[in-house]
Amino acid sequence: MAILVAARFDADDWARWWPALDAAFPDEVLIRDRRDADPDDIDIALLASPPPGALRGLPRLRFLQSLWAGVDSLLADPDLPAELPLARLVDPAMSDAMAETALWATFGLQRGFFDCLRRQRGAVWQQPDQPRPDEIHVVLLGLGEMGRCVARRLLGQGFRVTGWSSGRTPTTGNDAAIPHCAGPDALDALLPTAQIVINLLPLTPATHGLIDARFLARLPRGAGLVNLARGAHVVDADLLAALDRGDLAHAVLDVYTTEPLPAAHPYWQHPRVSVLPHTAAQTDPRSAAPIAAANVRRWRAGQPVQALVDRARGY
Repeated sequence: MAILVAARFDADDWARWWPALDAAFPDEVLIRDRRDADPDDIDIALLASPPPGALRGLPRLRFLQSLWAGVDSLLADPDLPAELPLARLVDPAMSDAMAETALWATFGLQRGFFDCLRRQRGAVWQQPDQPRPDEIHVVLLGLGEMGRCVARRLLGQGFRVTGWSSGRTPTTGNDAAIPHCAGPDALDALLPTAQIVINLLPLTPATHGLIDARFLARLPRGAGLVNLARGAHVVDADLLAALDRGDLAHAVLDVYTTEPLPAAHPYWQHPRVSVLPHTAAQTDPRSAAPIAAANVRRWRAGQPVQALVDRARGY
């Protein structure tokens, strides 16, 4: 049997990924082009933004392993076989990278460093107010693997943190100590207490457009927003209006509805927006490939796979 690597990679991507995948799957036949194998021989696909039609006409396909952490684009793909198990990538290295980005953004907002950068353009020397971390309440949207890692790191730095999820919050072991709540009513009550909101939610129909005018109006004046999840969580016009009014002090954005972010988009030039090019937690083939390979071995052995996607929930 063979494993199809269905990926929309450019030459540089393949140069990074193929050696890592080849090393992680020493006992498997990997193919990049489905024309290199009989369709009846392909029973597993590794997915990274697969090209249109990549999974059509594979009658013995039985298991799908994503090479990305997010699966919203996969679930929206009409060619994705609805009956097959799909696992997403859960990589501790990515969680650590996300936590580092969240810490950087949180410290930048807490200590007024983004205000300093804005004043630099006008040669304005003004020291910002700098409250202590324990005086800052961070509301963290999303308590999956990455969210819990971020929460632990923020708590370790002395910030007050409350996690929120749209449904039931899974916490085990030491993570049970992370203050958390769930559901729309809890969010309405939580937002007026937040100096900083960090979004790490999965994109689902329930969270699409969550950060809109109503959401932003619930925040105290001068709050900061950090979006590290998906661009479609945010209603751009509503966020820009809140920033223009000064209701929201600053937004750190890593993700956008259209990527790459169009050159004419107002975010690029807005003085209260920091633009990152979807780089908060990049997938590293050196750690991701062995994790995907371990999940494939579990599936081949008839064992439960990790991070199996619940299609009804969307993640």
